[in-house]
Amino acid sequence: MMRSMRAVLVLVAAVLVCIWGNIHMASADTSPSECKEERNLLVNACRPVLYGRSPSADCCQRVRVTHVECVCPYVSTKTAAIIEVLGIRKVVKKIEGCGRTVPRKFKCGSITTP
Repeated sequence: MMRSMRAVLVLVAAVLVCIWGNIHMASADTSPSECKEERNLLVNACRPVLYGRSPSADCCQRVRVTHVECVCPYVSTKTAAIIEVLGIRKVVKKIEGCGRTVPRKFKCGSITTP
């Protein structure tokens, strides 16, 4: 149980960091249910990244369209610790593979980019 929980957290962490590649702001009319759907689509599209694969075209597309406000509130200190274990630079390289840059000093939940 703990192992699967950790796997989910690692996946979420990797996906959340991918969001930094495009600071797409949610409009005032983005509902909580729409945000939840965006998060679910992103996690499902980018799941293979957890297993060391490069982001797919579908994953990169989700990275480009997902609103940062729908994701950053879910980046907890626990998730941040997992991202630190993964190595932020390694995750940033995956983001750059999608053709996106990562803003410096951007705060997303409990993480600030280098």
